[in-house]
Order: sequence, then structure tokens, then C-alpha cells
Amino acid sequence: MKGLVLAIQFLTRLPMTKVTANETDFARSIRWFPAVGAIVGLSVMFAVNLAVRIDPWIGALAGLLCWVGVTGALHLDGLGDIADACGAVHKGRDRLLAVLADPHVGSFGVVAIGLQLIVKLLLLHALVERGMMLPLLLIPFAARIGPLLWARMLPPLHAGLGARFADAVKTIHIALWISLLIIAAWWLPALLAAPLLMLVWGLWLKRRLGGISGDGHGAGIELVESGLLFVVLIAGGTT
Repeated sequence: MKGLVLAIQFLTRLPMTKVTANETDFARSIRWFPAVGAIVGLSVMFAVNLAVRIDPWIGALAGLLCWVGVTGALHLDGLGDIADACGAVHKGRDRLLAVLADPHVGSFGVVAIGLQLIVKLLLLHALVERGMMLPLLLIPFAARIGPLLWARMLPPLHAGLGARFADAVKTIHIALWISLLIIAAWWLPALLAAPLLMLVWGLWLKRRLGGISGDGHGAGIELVESGLLFVVLIAGGTT
């Protein structure tokens, strides 16, 4: 279970016991990302259920704050970095990599993060008003299958996080989580849109940036989550 502990430590701010691990152990933790997504979803659902008794907007805001707080805004940071990189991609690969490595957030990143937060708040409110709670649990789980797919289908942009993950993901791991996704879709059919959203993001990264990085994984998780929230609302979802 070392991989699960490492994945929780990396993807969330939840307190965990310390474990001894090397780079190989850390890379293999990607295999547990969807399980961590379920933990994130459970936390969001719990926060919404507590706060919605006051007001639907308060419930939606509580869910968003929990979503950001539990993950430490890790994926939002990736979204901001990718947005900034897109603004510099026309200046060449060296400039692109420099922007991705820059810890500061530029104007493109600020706008992207702000829009993502607004979109998630509005979608959460729509779900809360309809009494749809199950999507809050299953969508974070489904979105975190994405990094396993992107690690296999895209070349790493540089020798960083994305490169370490690539060798750790095998076909059997993807098949296992996709199988569980299909089972979960029995209760929430809109989840079947997840692989399509992941494929679209992967193809966009390939065409626009030429590969994947840790930021690409984080941004993809955020966008797939919002995409699935929207699809659930369009499809009617479940309660």
C-alpha cells in the first residue's frame, strides 16, 4: 500500500504517515491516482452535504473550497502553467519549457484559474440544486484515470514528473481502472464521456505543446472534472 500512501501525499494535503520511498516508488504511485480521486470526491461530497442545509450556494462554495483545499490547488497550478505556456509556445520550445519551469503565474494563468473556479462553482451549484450528490464522489475518481492514459500516449516534454510516470504505467493498470469506470457508469452513465474528454486533452497537448508534463496532468484533471460536471448536468445524472 506504499503507492497509495505516496499518491495521497502527492495529490492531497491530507495528513499521512511518513514512508520511505525512492523515485521508482514515487513514479508507481500514479497507479493509485484514481483511488485518491475517490477520496477527494468523498471529501467534497461530505462538505457539500454539511453546508447545503444552509443554502445551495453555500453548499456549492463549501464543495469548491474543499476541492481546492484537499488538493492544495495542485491541479489549478498546473492549469495556470499550461495557460501561460500556451502564450509562449510561438516563441519556441526553449521558451515554452522556461515558462513551464517558472514558479510565477502570468496573466494567462490567472485568467485560466479564475475562469476554472467560476465554472466549477456554477456547475456545483447546479448539481446541488438538483440534489445530485453521487457525481461529486465519482467525477474526481474518473478524472484521475487521465494521467495514466496521458503517460502512455504522450511523450514527456522534459525529464521531470511526466517522464517518471511514463515507465510506471502498464496496460493492465489502465484496463483495471477503465473497467471500474464502466462499472461506476451503471449508476452515473455520464462517466462514459470521461475517456473521450481525456483523449481530446491528450491530442490537444500533443498538437499544441508536443507532449506531457506534470502541469499537463494537473490541467487535464481540472478540465476533465469540469467537463464531466457539465456532461452530468446535460445528461440529467442521478441523485
